[in-house]
Amino acid sequence: MILLIQLSNRVGCQLFVNGDTALNHLFNLWIIIMISTALVCFLVGELTHNYSQVDKVWSLMPIVYSWVTFSAYHLSSRILLMTLLVTFWGIRLSYNFYRKGGYNILPWKGEENYRWGVVRQNPLLRKRFSKTLFNLFFISFYQHVVIFLFCTPLLFAAKYSEIRLTELDYLAAFFILLFILIETIADNQQYEFQMQKRHKTPRTRIYTDYLNNGFVSEGLWSFVRHPNYTSEQAIWLSFYFFGVAASGQFINWTFTGPVLLILLFIGSTELTERISLLKYPEFENYKRSVSKFIPIDFKSLKQGKLL
Repeated sequence: MILLIQLSNRVGCQLFVNGDTALNHLFNLWIIIMISTALVCFLVGELTHNYSQVDKVWSLMPIVYSWVTFSAYHLSSRILLMTLLVTFWGIRLSYNFYRKGGYNILPWKGEENYRWGVVRQNPLLRKRFSKTLFNLFFISFYQHVVIFLFCTPLLFAAKYSEIRLTELDYLAAFFILLFILIETIADNQQYEFQMQKRHKTPRTRIYTDYLNNGFVSEGLWSFVRHPNYTSEQAIWLSFYFFGVAASGQFINWTFTGPVLLILLFIGSTELTERISLLKYPEFENYKRSVSKFIPIDFKSLKQGKLL
């Protein structure tokens, strides 16, 4: 662990710290938090065979990074704004995870995401050692690195903490709130559909024609197949522009965070849709007629017409 911290410290110094003692201390603290949490998630996952440990802290870690940063740079209006937005995002997402059974009074319990059970059936992961390596490097560490990276605009804001808020900051905040709202609507539509599907709430006319299909395709889900994932990616892409506003650098290394997040979601949705295709015969038609993330039919667009 100490070697990882020292290596990360060298990388951070090379990238942007440049002798700033306070920023160097903050960066090291982020690294310690990330590595410690990743190790805990790995160990709990191994002991309980529940691989959703990172899922449980996904919405919490950005809040931790935000408030740790604000505590060190509490005079920065930009960092305060970023921290409040991240906290609002995290509380909402945590509630959505909680109501689906993701949390338990015992932290190591809680419902495991169904996709991990499917992933474990991969022939390459049937041996215990292979599963352990997968849990260590991809589930625990890689996902924590992605979280760390899409939060790094906070570090850029700390580096340029003397720069006042600009119109770009307010624009980024507006889009973050907009996409949080869209994500909330999408999550609520999916949750209500699932409750009716499982007969936990009375069925309504809104979903009657679609419950037999087994998957939600009404509301926002009629425009794109994953409106919640689209919004989540857009939130952190918008968050990147706080670092742009602070530094004046339109392209900077913190862009790796939203890029890796997008790649992670692409892989995640591919797995989700493969499972859906096996379970629900009508999903193939839905997939053909509705775009994945962006509400545009690119095939029709090439032919000169929109969906």
